[in-house]
Amino acid sequence: MANKTLFKSLVGKLIPAADARNEHGAPAYALTPKQALAQYAATGCLGATFYAHAEEQLAKILELCERVEPEFVAKTAVYARERGLMKDTPALLLAFLAAKDVRLLAAVFPRVVDNGKMLRNFVQILRSGVAGRKSLGTAPKRLVREWLEARSPEAVFRASVGQSPSFADLVRMVHPKPRDPEREALYGYLVGRKFDEAQLPELVREFEAFKAGDRATLPDVPFQMLTALDLGTAEWTAIARRAPWQMTRMNLNTFVRHGVFAQPGMTELVARRLADPEQVRKARVFPYQLMVAYASAGSGVPAAVREALQDAMEVAISNVPRVEGKVYVFPDVSGSMQSPVTGYRKGSTTAVRCVDVAALVSAAVLRRNPRAEVLPFEHDVVEGLELNPRDSVMTNARRLAGVGGGGTNCSAPLRVLNERKAAGDLVVYVSDNESWVDAGGGRGTQTMREWGAFKRRNPRARMVCIDMQPYQTVQAAGSADVLNVGGFSDHVFELLADFAAGRTAPDHWVGVIEQVAL
Repeated sequence: MANKTLFKSLVGKLIPAADARNEHGAPAYALTPKQALAQYAATGCLGATFYAHAEEQLAKILELCERVEPEFVAKTAVYARERGLMKDTPALLLAFLAAKDVRLLAAVFPRVVDNGKMLRNFVQILRSGVAGRKSLGTAPKRLVREWLEARSPEAVFRASVGQSPSFADLVRMVHPKPRDPEREALYGYLVGRKFDEAQLPELVREFEAFKAGDRATLPDVPFQMLTALDLGTAEWTAIARRAPWQMTRMNLNTFVRHGVFAQPGMTELVARRLADPEQVRKARVFPYQLMVAYASAGSGVPAAVREALQDAMEVAISNVPRVEGKVYVFPDVSGSMQSPVTGYRKGSTTAVRCVDVAALVSAAVLRRNPRAEVLPFEHDVVEGLELNPRDSVMTNARRLAGVGGGGTNCSAPLRVLNERKAAGDLVVYVSDNESWVDAGGGRGTQTMREWGAFKRRNPRARMVCIDMQPYQTVQAAGSADVLNVGGFSDHVFELLADFAAGRTAPDHWVGVIEQVAL
């Protein structure tokens, strides 16, 4: 008989040696600079996380930018904005390019700066000096002017919401040359200079008349411009009638307070809008935003509207793959996952926790793969939680998010499967990867040792590790059958689908970014 001790030790040597320590000081695998930058771009919101301050995130992102080619920085900015739907980090990457390569900055600027908020973010970060320069400079000023000139006067006015900097500040900084009396009047209006009122865009004149008390016509402006005014039920009903999808989602309780749903036909109108598949996709909504809207909807929000949010969720997760074979999902419900998914930010900390997103991803995979098994873990696997794949994603996510709170042991669910001698084809982790309960001796991490045992029984199995937080280490070394990916937009489902179907390269996620055309 072959020497079992000898061959067991040889198998162990095939496990990659851990080459880093995670934020908890436990063994881990370091991401390459490109992988780490992608992770920060997809999850980093420049807010304090459970293990790191916002300043540390900022320093790490800039350090990583210096360690990769400027072209990869540019592609990552586009990916993070267009696919990851992020805001602050793509703007920071643009500010870095402004100091390093203005040619690349010009190439990606229109794709990243796709609205007024992103324009203000870019200018604010650039002027702060954190990315290497404090003044806008010739090229960035030109890009801001071109952004203004590429939009109609009405579009510029609608975008002029927000401060620090305001659009008035932007106009003063870049000195756009108005090409007609209408733009000249608009720029004068924005910065408080003398202007010809008769030349103002009609929309601006309607808004000023509305402010002055003429409520016959509701101006077609962002609702933020109107909410500071003294509005009654009739005005709020008019706002709700033509509100865009995202504004509707965010103001359901406001509509209740102002009696909107008591008006004939308004419940049906709002419900149809929220459930409209085309509008859901166009709004680029995060699935977790729908979960929050559903959970936050007060008792006055009609049942039809709440059901429409559930319909919208089905659309938002429609790219979750159906996988042939047995699927296991491991949501991390440990204490560190209780932190806000976008970090702690003074005055704007989200109520959504990492555990909420982990629960949502798990419930979405279960919804699309009814034979999937969900094993939540902290110190150990949480037992006794029954999930019905026929229940809504909202219901199952709420159940999952309500358990846990202990230490992190990423290897626990794989250990349980190995004890069962379970068969499987796809394993999906949703975690912050800060495993420490299972830290100990031996080669590699305990997660990789358990994965090695699982693979020996299931040689065709694949593992996807979805990371919720912007750190630089993982518990499973990337390979042809292990994908590490970060983020909480629905694009992670697309990457999951590609990997599960075998449409992969050894470094699939970075490969997706490398394919971005500039």
